[in-house]
This record gives sequence, C-alpha cells and structure tokens, in this order.
Amino acid sequence: MLQVKDLRLGFASGERTLLAVDGISFAIERGETFALLGESGCGKSATAQGLMRLLPTAGRIVGGSVQLDGEELLARSEAEMRAYRGGRMAMIFQEPATSLNPVLTVGRQIGEVLERHRGLRGEAARARMLDLLRQVGIADPERRLDEYPFQLSGGMKQRVMIAIALAGEPELLIADEPTTALDVTVQAQILDLLAQLQAERGMGMLLITHDLGVVARMAHRIGVMYAGELVEVASREEFFSAPRHPYTQALFAALPDVSRRGMTLTTIPGQVPSLAAMPAGCRFADRCPQVMPVCREQSPAWREAQPGHAVRCHWQGAQEASAPVSSVADALPSGQAPVLLDVADLKVHFPIRKGILQRTVGHVHAVDGVSLAISPGCTLALVGESGCGKTTVGKALLQLIRPTAGSVRLAGEELTGLSGRDLRAARRQLQMIFQDPFASLNPRLRIGEIIAEGMTALGVGGDAAAAVRALLQQVGLPDDAAERFPHEFSGGQRQRIAIARALAVQPALLVCDEPTSALDVSVQAQILNLLKTLQGELGVAYLFITHNFAVVEYLAHDVAVMYLGRIVERGSADEVLGNPRHPYTQALLSAVPVPRLDGAGERIRLPGETPSPARPPSGCHFHPRCPQATEVCRERYPDARAVSDTHVAVCHWVS
Repeated sequence: MLQVKDLRLGFASGERTLLAVDGISFAIERGETFALLGESGCGKSATAQGLMRLLPTAGRIVGGSVQLDGEELLARSEAEMRAYRGGRMAMIFQEPATSLNPVLTVGRQIGEVLERHRGLRGEAARARMLDLLRQVGIADPERRLDEYPFQLSGGMKQRVMIAIALAGEPELLIADEPTTALDVTVQAQILDLLAQLQAERGMGMLLITHDLGVVARMAHRIGVMYAGELVEVASREEFFSAPRHPYTQALFAALPDVSRRGMTLTTIPGQVPSLAAMPAGCRFADRCPQVMPVCREQSPAWREAQPGHAVRCHWQGAQEASAPVSSVADALPSGQAPVLLDVADLKVHFPIRKGILQRTVGHVHAVDGVSLAISPGCTLALVGESGCGKTTVGKALLQLIRPTAGSVRLAGEELTGLSGRDLRAARRQLQMIFQDPFASLNPRLRIGEIIAEGMTALGVGGDAAAAVRALLQQVGLPDDAAERFPHEFSGGQRQRIAIARALAVQPALLVCDEPTSALDVSVQAQILNLLKTLQGELGVAYLFITHNFAVVEYLAHDVAVMYLGRIVERGSADEVLGNPRHPYTQALLSAVPVPRLDGAGERIRLPGETPSPARPPSGCHFHPRCPQATEVCRERYPDARAVSDTHVAVCHWVS
C-alpha cells in the first residue's frame, strides 16, 4: 500500500540543506504495522512529517519517492494533499497539547474531519463524534465534546488526537509516539483499539516509538533508525530473537527489569551526531563498542542476515553481558531497616469554589489518608494511574503543598506545620527532582548558578565553585557545563542537572517525580545507573513516582500502589510485582507491554476511567471498575489485610 524509496529530506540552514533523513526505503502492506525505532534526533518524526508533506517552513524534500496505492504523493500540489490528509492517511502527533487547537472545542475539531472527509454534519456528525470518543475510552463523551483541550488531562488529550485521526477512516495511520504519556491501562486500551480497527479496516500503520514493549505487542515488521538512516529491518520474530546491529543490541541491553537488578544497565556513550557533522563512514562508529577501522572509512552496505532480516553493519558477533554494580540498599532487608521517612494518614483536600463570592461547595480529595515509610538507602516506588495523587504526595512531603491533615516525620522531626527558617532547614534533608527538567530549571541562570543556588540559600559547604564542579562530575557532565544555559543541553543532560541541583544540599531523601518518563531507553539507562550509583555511594533514599513498571522492577526495593488518593497495596517489590493481591495491581501489571515475544499474557480490562476525586464512589473506591466487586464493596471501604509481614492489600477479598 505504501512504498517509500530512497527518501531524502532535510532542513535549510543558511545556504546549506542539512539532511535529517538520508535515503531510507521501506514498504507497508494493508493490515500491517511497521514500527520505526530509534533515539530522539534520529529522524523518525521528520520521516513521518515528510510522508504527510507536513514539514516545517525550513523543511525540504530533497529526493526520493512516496507512493500510496501507486500514486506519487511528492508530486501532488498542496491543494491535492488536503484530500489525502485526514482522509486516506492520518497522523497521531506526539504532542497532543500543541497539536490541538486551544480555542476550538473537542467536538468542533473532530467535526472538521467528519465534514471534510466523510460529508457528515449536524446530528449525524455528533452521533459519530460520540461514538469515536467512546471507542477511545473517554467517559461522559456528551460533556467532553463541548469542552476545550485545556479542560482535559494529558491522557484524554492524546485520546482526542486519536479520535480525530480515526474520524476520516484512513487507509494509512501514522502514529508518532501515540502512547508515551499514557498510563499502562490507558495505553493497553489504545493499543487494543488500534489493533481492532486495523483488523476491521485492513488499515496500514507506521508506528513510531522508543518503547520496545509496544513494538513487541503491535508490530509485524520493525525498522531501526539511526542518524537519518535505517540500520536494521526485520520481522517481529527475528528482531526480538536475534537483533544483529550493535545499536539495536545496545537498546535491548539498556532496558531495565528485575533480571538486571544489581547490574549496570548498558548505556550508549555520546550523542546522535548533529546534522551538520555527520561522520563519513558508519554513523554509529563513534559510539559503537565493536568499531573497526573500516567503520570510520566506509559506510556499510546492506546484507541479509536471514530471509527478511537485513542489517547495515560491518561487524558480526554476539552481545556482551552487563557488569554488576553494588548498592548499600541491596543489603537492607525490606521492612527491617530503621525508618527515615514516616508518613501517617496524609490528606490533601483542595476546595472547590463557585459563584461570585467563591464559596466552597466541595473538596477534591487528591490525597486521602496515605501512610508509608522509607528506610535510609532504600527506594520506595509509588505507582498508579494519572490523577491518583502521586505527585501531590511528593509535593506535600516537602510542604510545597500544605497537607490538610496527617503527619510527615523525617528522621523523627515533624515537618507538617513548619514554616520559615525551620522549614528551609528541614528541606535540606528532603529534595525533589521534577518530572519536566526544562520547566523546573531557570532559563536565565547558568547551570553553575542553578546548582549553587540551594547551597547558598541553606548555607551548605564552603567553596561553591569547587562543589559545583564535583557535582557535575558526579552526575557525568563536563566542567564547562557550569557556564552554559539549560537550553544548550539534551533532555537527559537536563535531568542530570536537576539531579545535581537536588544533591547539592546533601539530602537524605530524594523525591523523584517521573524522572525518566520522556527519555529514550539509552538516556533512561544512564539516569537509572546514576541514581543506583549515587544510592550506593551516598546512601540516599528515593521516593520514586512512576508508571513505568520496568523501572520499578529494576530500581525499587518496596512498592506502594495508589488509587484515587489512597494506597491500595504495599510491600516489597518482589511481593507486589510477583504476587499482586489487589485487583487494581493485578490489572496494572497485566497491561504492561513486555519487550519479549512470549510477554503477552492475558490482560485484565478495566472498564471506564478513574472516578473524579471530587466525587469518590461510596465503599471501596475501585468497585465501579473491579471485576470482583460485590455488594459489600459498594457499602464499606475495606480494611488493610496482611498478606505477609511486609505485604498489605486493602481489599475485602484478600485472605
């Protein structure tokens, strides 16, 4: 259906055109999913934009051919392309927040596609819109149609984007990281929907992602992209059983999971080369552990390793094993170490105000009675869907959000109620790494000033310049980074800067809020190795807020599962992940895509969405979505029941 031959496209820079995609070729049949893998900056999104003829102003298609059912798209005028876009071919963009029109309602944006490509208007169009929103799992679609994008959560915006893309019933769907920002349950729901629609319509799909679990679940064939070139193309079975290119092998070795606990994850040194400085030979040579002299001199040709499995590499050989790394926390049995942080019955309720006088008419129960404990040098992972209150817990521990009730004790000192100088002194022991490092770093300050700011404010250390250099070295950044600004760094480097800033005041506990959620697997491995090493060297404890269960398996010693403001299950990582007892934990784990051929087990499908914390259900909050719910679940909230000395589940049916 889609035939791409020798596609070359780039971006104008002065009088030069820098090639971002340099001669890639692939084909997609009807009903087939072709996955495009690679790090940020490899040209995956540029390829997708080129196929849709949606390159930015500086973008240039230099050469090649793109044919849809034998029709050459690169020869079409802009007016002719409008009949293809949204109709015969559609795209799910990576950033729904910037792709949706902020001044148009959800219904208006879906309606544009239905009117332009399906000829639907009025009640027929509205009925189809409601059907599309239900298909993508949006509860109460009648209300959502008349809302604006800013009124939706990140996951809901992504689902609206998918509904818009599917509205024209396309023959080809290009999905650019369609599930990156979604929880595992919503991700599984979206992937099931795409697979179902693909089977019904014979729709072809180009799936761009860096999640190997999603690839294992969805793709029929896979292409690995590096620095604007395809370096390996294989069927799903061949790709996961015998990856051949050193770059592909490094991506697999960088994946965290329980089997690599206590081991150093493989990282890929350096960066993807810039468009202005592409190497003459193999573009991966400077980062490749198997590099040979011929690699730097001559670009490798394609060779067929197996029928249908082609690789572009001079080297042939086997993978190397990861080296073990020690951590003081590995020696601490869960639940037997002294307690550093003790949280008891923490509540954070936000008032709902209405009317001219802004009277309080209700409360949002964001955190509703959370209790947890963390030992020195240990990692507690706090997991759950978006909106369950994980980040609010983290901010409430630091008193960035004032708790409504409850106790937060750090090394025996009560933090709740502290203010002014006392609170600043206590915060030296408790720091936070925020989810978006770019938004949390001051763009007007140099990196050295950002790191030294906390030390100066809290009177920590003597020679700030020497301390900054030592911290930069500790997190793997060069000394000259101190004189540069945040925008001059990659996402992974900015996350390292945020870690250095948090470590500058020598805290005993770090609250890590999704610190690896937006990173490539290779950069994620660097950050996880760094956190693991720092824990081993400094004995720092982590509260790790995440929805990535692979990271939990690799890093966490204990796990707490949160649902609608409350902890529903907690225990050691081995107990909670290996023997989940709460139905919600079981559903979460069943939805996690596993990067293996044998990884797809039976999935527990949860109906609907997480209820609003402003109107939590009576009884057990999970009962409207629970497959095991009975009358007692609807009437009474369950007590915590001990599964073992260290494993507790809050469920009526746990014995």
